[in-house]
Amino acid sequence: MEEELDPQPIESSEPAGSAGEIREKIIEVLKGCYDPEIPVDIYELGLIYAIDVMEAGAVEVKMTLTSPMCPVAESLPPEVESKIRSIPEVSSAAVEVVWDPPWSMENMSEAAKLQLGML
Repeated sequence: MEEELDPQPIESSEPAGSAGEIREKIIEVLKGCYDPEIPVDIYELGLIYAIDVMEAGAVEVKMTLTSPMCPVAESLPPEVESKIRSIPEVSSAAVEVVWDPPWSMENMSEAAKLQLGML
């Protein structure tokens, strides 16, 4: 079951269950990943576009970066994949970097905007 995320992160509306619980754990892990140039986690920045949790615990994530020239373009996606794999219920993880739609500051959550002094 694939859930496309709005450009701005939203809280899960899935009922409690295996896939929903795994998705919540993934979100918590993603909130521990940072672009070193921006003091806000990648989930609140709106860099995560989709989280797909299959029944067998396989996970696919679609994410973007703030720009194609982002200095962490080589290191951030593997870090995200590794952190997701560290969740015991996850059997495999794949991260795909996508550029459509392009990221913009409007993708950020209200909390991220507040933290960066944009509100």
